[in-house]
Amino acid sequence: MGGINPAGRTSGHQAFRRTVLDALPADQQRQTLQGLAALMRLVEPGTVASDTPADVEQLRNAVLKHTLVRRNEDARFSAPGLPANRQATLALEAPLRFVLRRRQLPEHLPEHWEVRELDRRTVEVSVPEGDFNALLPDAHTPKVKAAAQLPRGFEPAALYRSVHHPRGLSMAVFGASDCLNASGLAWERLRDRLDPDQVAVYAGNSIGQLDDEGWGGLLKSLVTGQRATSKQMPLGYGQMPADFINAYVLGSVGGTGAALGACASFLYNLRLGIDDIRAGRRRVVMVGTADAPITPEIIEGFRAMGALADDAGLQSLDALELLTDADYQRACRPFARNCGFTMAEASQFVMLMDDSLALEQGADILGSVPEVFVNADGFKRSISAPGIGNYITLGKAAALVRDMLGETSLRERTFLHAHGTSTPKNRTTESHVFDEIARAHGITDWPVTAIKAFVGHSQGSAAGDQLASALGSFAHSMIPGIHTLDAVADDVYAERLRFSKTPYAFDADASFINAKGFGGNNATGVVLSPRVTERLLTQRHGAEAISAWKERRERVREASAAYLQQADLGHYQPRYQFGEAVLEGPELKIHADRIHIPGYARPVSLHTDNPFGRLNDDPSDDKGDEET
Repeated sequence: MGGINPAGRTSGHQAFRRTVLDALPADQQRQTLQGLAALMRLVEPGTVASDTPADVEQLRNAVLKHTLVRRNEDARFSAPGLPANRQATLALEAPLRFVLRRRQLPEHLPEHWEVRELDRRTVEVSVPEGDFNALLPDAHTPKVKAAAQLPRGFEPAALYRSVHHPRGLSMAVFGASDCLNASGLAWERLRDRLDPDQVAVYAGNSIGQLDDEGWGGLLKSLVTGQRATSKQMPLGYGQMPADFINAYVLGSVGGTGAALGACASFLYNLRLGIDDIRAGRRRVVMVGTADAPITPEIIEGFRAMGALADDAGLQSLDALELLTDADYQRACRPFARNCGFTMAEASQFVMLMDDSLALEQGADILGSVPEVFVNADGFKRSISAPGIGNYITLGKAAALVRDMLGETSLRERTFLHAHGTSTPKNRTTESHVFDEIARAHGITDWPVTAIKAFVGHSQGSAAGDQLASALGSFAHSMIPGIHTLDAVADDVYAERLRFSKTPYAFDADASFINAKGFGGNNATGVVLSPRVTERLLTQRHGAEAISAWKERRERVREASAAYLQQADLGHYQPRYQFGEAVLEGPELKIHADRIHIPGYARPVSLHTDNPFGRLNDDPSDDKGDEET
């Protein structure tokens, strides 16, 4: 796994450790803080922070203040406010004259304008008295100032040769590279082991790239007087994270695509990868999402529909006249009295392999995902309101774990990663789903965590944040608390659920990754712990194969540890191979049953499964309908 979110880097469980920081041993706290300090450029890359008490305390305060949910640090959200324009009609009591450059003249001059040439570059414009329509520059005071941005000082675009890349795509390059490097596997060697078509990438986001370098800049270019660029249109597409990874990170010619399903997008893409591997179409799949939706326009859109925790709502919740930095850090309150979610950005990637290949390669297995269940809501009054589909997805997921691991495991050694948006509607509807499924299976104390309390809602990447946290729980035998949960709200169905404000020890067999997206995009993924996964692998492949895998794993773990050590010092080695090994059609060697691609050790097989039957060349020789 690899990526980045407001808690830090995904690889090595850095982001997870940030969410349980105070519960960690002293050496792990120190390692986490120093790694985050390097990520945030609070120390020079390659150096270790000073260990004097004063410096340690100063560094700790800086890391704690500028990670997770906090006051939006984007300059546009500070005084004087968000740049805007206001329509106005000016009543001119006398003709208005002004001078401007010729190239700044409107292409179609308004009626009654008189233009006089002053020289080759400038003109004088005279507007007669009367009404004159204009746009006056303005600045709007942001109504929403809470956000969950990447750790302050971390700029993924600065780590490689990016040229006007939207933020989400630079995050995707970093996330996929972090995943690949942390795996400890040499990608070229792994790729040479496979038919190139046995690799796939399923990655996207929920709403495309809507910052100025993507569709956001394109859509407002005409009305703001800016010029559209040749990059904005193609780079804005929602599947572009997959395209970037294929073209610049992996060089993959295998399967590709993205499934967009609002807040469930990560799980939709995860399901595509699982289905491909189970069907035998692919053996390695890179799955992920990268969302960067913290822009004025997107935040205003969600605020207008009443979905966000705006300043007025937070003040009302706590009867405050002014909000401090500490108040903004508590903006996201799943299952407590709350008023809306907090916008976030994140990039999360995981590498899936079929079990035989994982054992052969000595992969360090962090867990396994047997299935992702997806169901819609049926008829709805409001397209954005919760519905009934989530009862089906979680019900199926719980039934699968019961069948695989037994009733005792389901009841006593599983926990829920709630969607937990921090909206009043979600806290009631999602907790009712949990409570009903718990009741159906006789569960009386089902642990629930909600990672959005720390990292906000990263839209399509939200379930990726949850999955990465679940893998961290397996590694550290600990479930993060919901640190903003002072008390469970009265309308939460909490009878059979366990909520905690602080992290606590828990030895889990499995976790349920739950998502409830606008439009009825419900999904629940099952992730099994490494311990349970190893037991299943032993059952399928035998003890001797597992012993051989563990021997091969040592080399892989050493390579992974070497990368993580460098990453904690601020050296990330992002893979970005622009313009390298580019191929055209004439360079291929094409046969009826295979295609050889220069640079790839094995050919692409053109053999395909045919479940449709076969006709003879002579139609008169076809057998009758009954025999067919």
